Amino acid sequence: MLDRVLADGVLVLHGAFILFVLVGGAAVWRWPRLAWLHLPAVAWAIWIEWSGGICPLTPLENEFRRAAGLAGYEGGFIEHYLLAAIYPEGLTRGVQMVLGAFVALLNLTVYGRLLLRR
Repeated sequence: MLDRVLADGVLVLHGAFILFVLVGGAAVWRWPRLAWLHLPAVAWAIWIEWSGGICPLTPLENEFRRAAGLAGYEGGFIEHYLLAAIYPEGLTRGVQMVLGAFVALLNLTVYGRLLLRR
């Protein structure tokens, strides 16, 4: 029971991290000091996508799921939870590069506008 709750908690944390990476720049407009947390998160997300790596939260979630007697999954969080709906074919290296570029451009735009505002 506890392992399943922990697995679900890691899943929620992972989703929240991805959401923070994507829209955290908007929060930085309101609270500029949040950039010290947001920029490293963005850098990590871009690095994971461009390097083809897997976030350590994925194997942690899978370990908790297996310990709870549930099936884990192969691949990463995005592949398992998001790309199945968006890209039924699965995650390719090219898609990873595009996702990383999207995160980079989105946040460069937000921070560029923030700097111009100041």
